Amino acid sequence: MSSAKTAATAASSTPQKVPAKAAATSTVKQTRPLGHVTFVGVGPGDPSLLTLAGRDVLANADAVVVEGPEHNAFLAYCPPGVEVIDGSGAEGSRALKVAARARLVVKTAKTSANVVRLLTGDPFTFSSGAEEASACRKAGISFNVIPGVSEVSAVPTYAGIPLTMKSDREVTVLDLAEAKLDLGRLNPKQTLVLLNAVDVLKDTVTALIESGFDGGTPVAVTVGGTTTAQTSVVGTLETIVADLRAAKVTGEAVIVVGAVVEQREALSWFETKPLFGWRILVPRTKDQAGPLMDRLRRYGAMPEEVPTISVEPPRNPQQMDKAIRGLVEGRYEWVAFTSVNAVKAVREKFDEYGLDARAFSGLKIAAVGDKTAEAIGAWGIRPDLVPSGEQSAAGLVEDWPPFDEVLDPINRVFLPRADIATETLVAGLTDLGWEVDDVTAYRTVRAAPPPAPTREAIKSGKFDAVVFTSSSTVRNLVGIAGKPHASTVIAVIGPATLKTAEEHGLRVDAMAETPAAEELADALARFGADRRDTMVEAGEPVTRPSERRSGSRRKS
Repeated sequence: MSSAKTAATAASSTPQKVPAKAAATSTVKQTRPLGHVTFVGVGPGDPSLLTLAGRDVLANADAVVVEGPEHNAFLAYCPPGVEVIDGSGAEGSRALKVAARARLVVKTAKTSANVVRLLTGDPFTFSSGAEEASACRKAGISFNVIPGVSEVSAVPTYAGIPLTMKSDREVTVLDLAEAKLDLGRLNPKQTLVLLNAVDVLKDTVTALIESGFDGGTPVAVTVGGTTTAQTSVVGTLETIVADLRAAKVTGEAVIVVGAVVEQREALSWFETKPLFGWRILVPRTKDQAGPLMDRLRRYGAMPEEVPTISVEPPRNPQQMDKAIRGLVEGRYEWVAFTSVNAVKAVREKFDEYGLDARAFSGLKIAAVGDKTAEAIGAWGIRPDLVPSGEQSAAGLVEDWPPFDEVLDPINRVFLPRADIATETLVAGLTDLGWEVDDVTAYRTVRAAPPPAPTREAIKSGKFDAVVFTSSSTVRNLVGIAGKPHASTVIAVIGPATLKTAEEHGLRVDAMAETPAAEELADALARFGADRRDTMVEAGEPVTRPSERRSGSRRKS
C-alpha cells in the first residue's frame, strides 16, 4: 500500500536519526506529504453506471473535484464533511480548460490527502484525464485511474444501436471539437461514431458524401444519452440535418453513421420503456423513502417529489404515554398498526421510555399490509395478523377474529394511528366485540405550497402522471396546488385512495394490486405499456400524455 496516509503513518512511527549537531542548533522542518488523486469515470449520464470501484473510492474521499451539477448525484457516496471543489469554471479553448482543471487538481492534492477527480465518461477516452494525470506526475503526486463507461459505447447502446455486428467489424471514433480532420481516407463501409459534431454536422455530412459515403447511409443522432431525457433522431446522410432541425433537438450528441443504425428498430430497449420520458409528480410526506422513485426511474420516468404532508408528533402526547404504560402493564390483547408511520411513532415512544420489542410479550400484533408488516419485522416481531385479501382497514376487519370471552382474557385493542384516519377499523372491531383505544400517535400537517412553476405545471398538464400513495396526499395536493389537468394520468395505491381521488373529481387510470409503492409504479407502467401498444397498433406516433391535450378537466 503506497498511499500518502500510509506513508505519513510509517514516517511518524519510525524513529528518525538526526545528527547531534543539527539537533542542537536547528529545528527540522516538517513538510506536509502530497496527497493522492484517483481519477474516476462516472459514465455519460446515468448515475447507475458508476462502477463499484468508483463508489468505494468516493466512500473514503477527503476532497472531490467535480465538473458541474451533473456530478452531484455521486456525492451521496461520500463521507460526511467531504470537501467538494467545482472544476467547471474554466473558460476558453479545450487546452485552456484542461490546463486550468489540471492546476486545480494538483492544488487540491497539496492540501488534501485523498482526492477523487470525477470525470464524465471514461477518464482516458476522449476526456481530459490523461492530461490531468500527467500534471499530477510532474508535480510528484501519485494517482490511480478507475475506468468508466465511455459515451462512445454507452450512448449507442442505450439508443439500441450495436457498434459492431458479424458483418460490421470496423469502427472509427472521431472527435470534431477543435480539430480539422481528413475525412477522405475513411472507409465508407465502416461504422463511424462522431463526437462534438452537431455544430459542424452540415459540413461533416457533405465531406463524408464527397469522400465516397452513400447519401442513403443511415445516421442516428442521440442527445441526452443514457438519461431519461434521451432523444434519438434517425435519418440518412442526405436528410439528417433537416431531420434534426424538424425535431427541434439541440444539445451535445453522439452520432452514429453506418448500417448498424438499422438495428435500432429491433433493438431499441431504453426509449421504448413503458414510462420513458414521462414527467411524474410524486406527492409525499417529507420523510418518505424512495422505493417508488427508484421503481419509476427503472421504467424510464422522470419522477419529481413534492412534499404535501409532514408527519409530526400529536399535540397531546399524554394519550400516547398512557397507552404505552397500559401496554406494558397488560391492558391490551391486541396492537393494530395501520401504517409504517404508526410503527415509527410507537417505536420512538419505546426509545423514550427505554423499552424494546420485549414489551410486546404476550400481545397479538396486527398489520394492515405487507409494508407495515415489514416495518414491524425490522423490530424483530412477526405480526399475528395481516389481511389475506384487500390490504386496508376494511380488509383487516374482514380477517379479525371476534372477541371470545373464553379464549380472550382481555377485550381491549391498542390502535395507534394518524389524527385524520377513518373510522372503518374502530367501527368494525367494535362490532366484533372489541373495545378500542383509538390513540393519535402522529399528526399529518399540510405542507407549504410548491413553487409557482410546479403549481402551473400541475394545472396546465405538463406532468404526464401523478401517483398518490394515500388519501391524504390527494387532499393535500389539491389543497396546496389544485387539481391535476385532465390530460394527466392518475395512479393510486389502493381502494381508499381511489375513493378519495374520485371524490375530488379525478378519474383514476391505474391502481396498485396491493398497497405498496413498488406495486403502484408497476401498475402505472402497465398502463403506459398498454397505451404505447395501442398507439403503435393504430400506426400513431408514440406521445406522452402531456403532449395530448384534453378539452375538459378530468372527472370521475
